[in-house]
Amino acid sequence: MGTDTEFMRQTQAASWLAFFGSTSTLFCCALPAIFVTLGAGATFSSLISAAPQLVWLSEYKETVFGAAAFLLLVAGILHWRARSQPCPTDPALARMCARTRRFSLTIYGFSVAVFFVGSFFAFVAPWLERQT
Repeated sequence: MGTDTEFMRQTQAASWLAFFGSTSTLFCCALPAIFVTLGAGATFSSLISAAPQLVWLSEYKETVFGAAAFLLLVAGILHWRARSQPCPTDPALARMCARTRRFSLTIYGFSVAVFFVGSFFAFVAPWLERQT
């Protein structure tokens, strides 16, 4: 049972890493586009002066997206492998196991959605703008 618990912890940790990796894609590319679209360019300028690391994320967006995609892939593989892992027989632990699994899968799904939103603003939206 110890290895099953450890495997579930690894899966949940991978989900959180994927979440933070995909969130960086929002900071890189979607956040500037959203601020400019809303007419809050001055607010974004203030944000950049307070956190200049956001410029680095934009400069190296291919690396940021590559790392986020890798983390999402690893988390997806771990979730796929964990789908058939048994939960404990104790009813309270079984409920906790099922709840943790659902929560981890929710985090993973949200991370994938955030990654695609960031990808749209980083790669598709600029291409669409050039087409017009």
